[in-house]
Amino acid sequence: MPSKIKPVSMLLQLLFLSLNLAAFTSGDDHQFFYSAFSENDLVVDGATTITSNGLLELTNGTDQQKGHAFYPTPLRFARSPNGTVQSFSTSFVFAILSVYTDLSAHGMAFVVAPSRNFSSAALPGQFLGLTDIQNNGNVSNHFFVVELDTIQNKEFNDLNANHAGANVNGLKSLESYYAGYYSDEDGKFRNLSLISREAMQVWIDYDDKVSGITVTMAPLKVARPIKPLFTTTYNLTGVVTDVAYIGFSSATGTINTRHYVLGWSFSMNGPAPAIDIARLPKLPRMGPKPRSKPTAAFVLTVGTAVFLLIRRHLKYAELREDWEVEFGPHRFSYKDLFYATEGFKDKHLLGIGGFGRVYKGILPVSKLEVAVKRVSHDSKQGMKEFIAEVVSIGHIQHRNLVRVLGYCRRRGELFLVYEYMPNGSVDKYLYGKEGKPILSWANRWHIIKGIASCLLYLHEEWEKVIIHRDIKPSNVLLDSDMNGRLGDFGLARLYDHDTDPQTTHVVGTIGYLAPELGHTSKATPLTDVFAFGMFLLEVTCGQRPINETSQDSQCMLVDWVLERWGSASLLETVDSRIEGNYNIDEACLALKLGLLCSHPFSNARPTMRQVMQYLEGDTLLPGMTPTDMRFHMMAIMQNEGFEDYITGSTASIGTTSVLSGGR
Repeated sequence: MPSKIKPVSMLLQLLFLSLNLAAFTSGDDHQFFYSAFSENDLVVDGATTITSNGLLELTNGTDQQKGHAFYPTPLRFARSPNGTVQSFSTSFVFAILSVYTDLSAHGMAFVVAPSRNFSSAALPGQFLGLTDIQNNGNVSNHFFVVELDTIQNKEFNDLNANHAGANVNGLKSLESYYAGYYSDEDGKFRNLSLISREAMQVWIDYDDKVSGITVTMAPLKVARPIKPLFTTTYNLTGVVTDVAYIGFSSATGTINTRHYVLGWSFSMNGPAPAIDIARLPKLPRMGPKPRSKPTAAFVLTVGTAVFLLIRRHLKYAELREDWEVEFGPHRFSYKDLFYATEGFKDKHLLGIGGFGRVYKGILPVSKLEVAVKRVSHDSKQGMKEFIAEVVSIGHIQHRNLVRVLGYCRRRGELFLVYEYMPNGSVDKYLYGKEGKPILSWANRWHIIKGIASCLLYLHEEWEKVIIHRDIKPSNVLLDSDMNGRLGDFGLARLYDHDTDPQTTHVVGTIGYLAPELGHTSKATPLTDVFAFGMFLLEVTCGQRPINETSQDSQCMLVDWVLERWGSASLLETVDSRIEGNYNIDEACLALKLGLLCSHPFSNARPTMRQVMQYLEGDTLLPGMTPTDMRFHMMAIMQNEGFEDYITGSTASIGTTSVLSGGR
């Protein structure tokens, strides 16, 4: 009897497994589907794991991580004998869980690639673990990608911070559209939030007859819509290799975000098998736990503790007005910020500036590292407009910008919450403080281009013109990948709302203030360009804009650079601590462009768009000589002597703040 029962038992086990996985091959055709995953189903690397209940967890919420998961067997995409890429179809169910429902780290992507092993140089963040800055868009990548992106990266021409796109060899999409679907009932478009924490399904089809790529998506319990999200035409022959791997790639930034795949199917030369959504594994909970219903014992306990609760409430009391309701999740509780910084203890102090103190904190629920700026204020009129600007700035997403996550108000204090930058500010590296290593030229050049790109975005590419007002090395922070991030911007507006525009004081730091501010007090994009020019010279030379000489007088960096240029020794101004390890062409460009940007005549300065064209080598610098750039002579002609400018005869605020920085 046992010998007869055993085969039946094995058959039942095989039937049970087939409910979660099926795969078969017939000639060039290949099909499979997963309604859950086991450890042997896929090959994973990086932060990717398969959970005990069958979820494919591409990222685990850790900052700046990347992960990949691939079907273990390579598939033959080329059809013999002409080598054209065959039609294929895939579908998958995914979910992105962020600790915030309106903020996310980066997205995820379905990938067709020649190898399962991506280069170690492939970056997390906006590069989704697929490539790096140098190789982005390189035809040798040979990958086809459909991205589900939750951050808008202007350098990739992203539509917004919630879109799907079809890409070839890089992160710029051939075609993309806002995340959502067209309802079969009325044909109207319905938006979907990729970071809603809800599972949704994607269908991707490639038709070799017309070289057509089709992407469709819908909520989990909605059947595949008739009208796709978008279509585009692109022949994948020559992109996808004859034999290639299929799978997923994802990466995180600085916000606790997890990316999951719940089920997946694929078919060569036919529609992808349907995924049985009833058998999909459950997603983990993200966010606060639901409150349980009060019991009699609980009510009694609360009743006896009213006095203590009132005392605690007074301790954490906040200033909150009706108009703040519209800003929703951007408002942090004072209690959370108090616990995050252990009561704003000095051991968490990152820096002190003209506008307040900055503390490092870890938010109690999300465990997100943040920088909290604590500012004293008694502003009433104009506060609503200022908070609206803070929240609006919080929606700006650029990889070279320190993001404003939100705010809190309490009595006479305002708290601004920013991303935390673990590698501190650029000035600490330039001047060798706190044991920081000297920045290499490659790092400096990368930082310069990053900040220029950010300023171009703020000045011209966002929906409003944003003027920073205080560009300097101490306000340029470095993330974990040593990318330069512009921080501490927008705060000056707090001090302008209650002031007559005609009498508004100059905001900024001596040495970076454009000469025209002395008599106009009006910040413009070109005053930012002037400060960027000083920043460019400072980063290249490793010298401050104004230096004390041995004769107890002051020497301007621009004069020193001009003097060396006039004596045909311009490269002597490059920071000697680099020890000659730099690109001569890049250094000369940085020095001359720095002088041009810090020109005393505002109409002679380039725009940030022109600056980027010079830095990228798309446009040559205009012909210049040291004689053309004699700053003192030109300043005197404008009756704006730099001597008065240096000594600060005009009212100004010198800030030395550090938005956030690792210590």
